[in-house]
Amino acid sequence: MPEPSAYESHLSRAAAIFVVSLPRRQQRLVLDLADQIARQPFLVSDYQTKDAVGREVENVLLDAYVFTYRVDHAVREVRITEIVRT
Repeated sequence: MPEPSAYESHLSRAAAIFVVSLPRRQQRLVLDLADQIARQPFLVSDYQTKDAVGREVENVLLDAYVFTYRVDHAVREVRITEIVRT
């Protein structure tokens, strides 16, 4: 059970579909990387962009994967909206 003060990672439908398409070992790696982002929600990302509705989103490159996400501090969630393999 996670700590009450810890942030959790949540995958969008598109991100979940990407993860499911990977081999089992890669699935575990990508999910571990998502949790790594959630453990450090205040870390500065590699760059920022805007999503389809104009919100600022963060982008970080980890282990040949670019994670696009936004942090919702009110509910302590890192919402990963897209994952792309480089």
